[in-house]
Amino acid sequence: MRAVALIDGDHFPEVVRDALAELPYEFVGAILVGGTEKLRPGADYGVPLVDGFGDANVVVDLSDEPVLGPAERFGWASRALAAGLTYVGADFRFEPPRLERLSVPSVAVLGTGKRVGKTAVSAYVASRLARDRDVVVVAMGRGGPPEPVLVRTPPTVEELVALSRSGRHAASDYLELAAITGLPTVGCRRAGGGLAGRPFVSNVVAGARLAEELKPDAIVVDSSGSSIPPLAVDVRILVVGPQHDLDSYFNTYRRLIADVVVCVGGELPGAVPAELRLRPLGELEGRVAVFTAGATEVGLDADVYPFLGDRVALAAALERADSDTYLCELKGAAIDVVAEHALARGRRFVLAANDVVAPGLDEVLLAA
Repeated sequence: MRAVALIDGDHFPEVVRDALAELPYEFVGAILVGGTEKLRPGADYGVPLVDGFGDANVVVDLSDEPVLGPAERFGWASRALAAGLTYVGADFRFEPPRLERLSVPSVAVLGTGKRVGKTAVSAYVASRLARDRDVVVVAMGRGGPPEPVLVRTPPTVEELVALSRSGRHAASDYLELAAITGLPTVGCRRAGGGLAGRPFVSNVVAGARLAEELKPDAIVVDSSGSSIPPLAVDVRILVVGPQHDLDSYFNTYRRLIADVVVCVGGELPGAVPAELRLRPLGELEGRVAVFTAGATEVGLDADVYPFLGDRVALAAALERADSDTYLCELKGAAIDVVAEHALARGRRFVLAANDVVAPGLDEVLLAA
């Protein structure tokens, strides 16, 4: 394999030259990443010094502390993976993901973690595109179905409760997207997630093929947590929270492969700032209790319980709740706990959407 080596000046040139000759790669160049302690004028490494990866297939890291520490190495690994190259060292190896191509224009919405507003942004993008074209949404989640499922119409609360009682996860992202957008949505699942976002197991590719069969004008793919759908899409949108560092670990990789970065709930350099505002999908009656999975602008005179991801705290909150209407995001324990509690006590249960408020985002998306 054609390789580029990362070398440093803390290694004696002869040691580096002999190592390059011993390793089982065809080295086409070396990148000097720093260090001067043992760097002599006119040092001969047996290969030319270069500035980039060129036509290499693999990046071989022959550097070490103190020139490249763990943080710096993740930066180089991110750049290698973003270029589609394997990144290897003495005791590690990172492979670029294998991505399946789609036959129609596509957008993927990625996240740096859970509860950053990624699904809300996916709904925003899908709804904007659907103004003048046919759009199908594909969503993967940790509670998705064993085989890809196509939801053609928004699910009702009664249907979600029935699904939950059958033993299924009735608050999976694909159901939320179908309820919010009203668009055909394919539900998928994934298990595990690598440091660079590759799912260990998923049926997302099969779900994307199911979406293609509908012959839409565009497909919007909603990712899961920090995992990245194994699909080669035309545009990637990265959603981050203000607590996330875009230059730590493999967030650098996510930033490098993204065409647009959206920061929900704060501001980060180079990102479009956005806020979430809760919107009822039905009529509210009497005193209202709001159940969310995290920070969102409610804009209502209501008791707010941000505990959908914490079942113990949620159970305690429901014991305190004294409201006529439960307004609830479709996340976490929304159906099997909150909806069931409402039904048992004769309370009105209304689903809520999170609307994205981001001035200038449409223009950025059009330019991507």
